[in-house]
Amino acid sequence: MVIVTENISNGYLVDYLGNVNHMHILTWEKRLRICIDVAHALNYLHYEMEDQKIIINPEINSYNIGLDENWGVKIVDFWFSVFLSPNQEDEALYLDNRISRPFYGDPQYEKTGRLKRESDVYSFGVVLFEILCGRGAGDPVYKNENVRGLGPVARQSFCMGTLEDMIDPILKEEIGENNFSLSRGPNKDSLHTFMKIAYQCVTETQDQRPTMNVVVKELEKALFFQVSQCSKTLTFYAHMLNAR
Repeated sequence: MVIVTENISNGYLVDYLGNVNHMHILTWEKRLRICIDVAHALNYLHYEMEDQKIIINPEINSYNIGLDENWGVKIVDFWFSVFLSPNQEDEALYLDNRISRPFYGDPQYEKTGRLKRESDVYSFGVVLFEILCGRGAGDPVYKNENVRGLGPVARQSFCMGTLEDMIDPILKEEIGENNFSLSRGPNKDSLHTFMKIAYQCVTETQDQRPTMNVVVKELEKALFFQVSQCSKTLTFYAHMLNAR
């Protein structure tokens, strides 16, 4: 995980959203790894920088998440970032209240002007739902339901128990290999772990949102469930082939 502005050979995350041909490249496991990379980067900016400095970046969105040749993440655009020293409060009044990507903006920050680390958490939560649903946050299908786009739509859907209906159909497809059907999509535990932490990230108030450290752990748990399930499936098919 690095934070630079070069070597974006696989483009930006936004280039894939809503593009059926491109989204086919992003298996559920690959999507999870991209999310984990971004989460680690944000956790570093929030809690692990030298001299305990803090960077809050209100420009966390799929337009600024680059992908290198190995699908590693490169976060770009720190133009509007706020730097806090250890002796400052864990928040900053951001006087320039302009957010270039409104569908990613923390609603509490937009109301109060109070920018906190939890504002980044909200923006990242919107990105998580983009990756889950396969569409950009400002897609008309979401804007027609709520002017703020995907974030509040996904939050309401989670509360109503209908979020699985919004999942990218590509993730539900199965790929046939050697006459067997091997699912590349999310298994139940992985999916539910992912959906729950994504929902927690986009709760309306800042004090309800998890820290990025918690987000990292939950996403890694989702990846563990997915990889474990795939390993069990491959082992099962191997036994079947050997039994022939």
